[in-house]
Amino acid sequence: MSKIRVGFIGCGNVATRHALWLLKIPEAQIVALCDIDPGAFERLYQRVPGLVPDLPRFSDYRQMLDTVELDAVQVLTPHTLHFEHITNSLERGLHVLVEKPMVCTSEQARAVIEAKDRAGKAVVVSYQRRYQENFRFIRDLLNDGPMGKVQYVSGLLGQDWLNLFRNTWRHDPGLSGGGQINDSGSHLLDIVMWATGARPQNVYASMEYFDAPVDINTALTARCEDGVLLNLAIVGNGAEWRDEITFWAENGVIYYRDGQVTAKLRNQEAELIPPAGPDPDNPARNFIAACLGDEPVKSPPEDALKVALFTETIWRSAQTGSPQTVAWD
Repeated sequence: MSKIRVGFIGCGNVATRHALWLLKIPEAQIVALCDIDPGAFERLYQRVPGLVPDLPRFSDYRQMLDTVELDAVQVLTPHTLHFEHITNSLERGLHVLVEKPMVCTSEQARAVIEAKDRAGKAVVVSYQRRYQENFRFIRDLLNDGPMGKVQYVSGLLGQDWLNLFRNTWRHDPGLSGGGQINDSGSHLLDIVMWATGARPQNVYASMEYFDAPVDINTALTARCEDGVLLNLAIVGNGAEWRDEITFWAENGVIYYRDGQVTAKLRNQEAELIPPAGPDPDNPARNFIAACLGDEPVKSPPEDALKVALFTETIWRSAQTGSPQTVAWD
């Protein structure tokens, strides 16, 4: 198979990034577009001038699956629609890349894993932080490096999410499945668990909705099965962007600050920094390689299940006002 033929289910803003990624991959070919908004197609062409002109366009994704020769789809729709789009595509024998969060419940996540296993196809969840050199550097230091056992992780993600997405589908629980903890906050939950290998066990969370129908600010603490303590904050009513994570280990500390990483070992003055690497990797490249059988999936649905379980527990704690236990089994 010389090229993987890809159809887009959803052509909103996030489709821009995925189209630009795919256009740089010789083995990938975008062959069809689907969106319920007719204006989305022209806006995508304006943002991505390298797209093949006059691609077939559909308002119903099922019609696209029925009429276009496809090997794979990218699911780039509102969160609560992901489950149907993923499972129907897998049933048609197609590989799937899906934006985060993969789905909005752990029950759906388990069903996606079962559907993926039945179909024998690749499913990639677009957690792009996993593909970035700085986060791979952090993970290597914590797992194979001199840092020793992780003890404590603090994280802060701050955005003006409340105002930026007011009156959009992201504030509609029927389409978003939840607030910022389920949106950009999903990246923070995933990267902390992926980098450390920790599994949260006991969780206590509080949320503030302001005047929105979904959660905006979240403060949470968690104790993990291996004793790692987490203290994470999602600020959706922030005056500026802020993205910070600090990993405290027995032999050192790692600082991630707005895209930059530094680390120090105990009693050493010299800082450790990520080595200069090749062009940044991304989920789309891994997706096409996985479709071709050339490499394993680096952000699989099994890990998205972990995020769903953690997120559900955070919501449950905030709703009950009491600590809750993550139901891993």
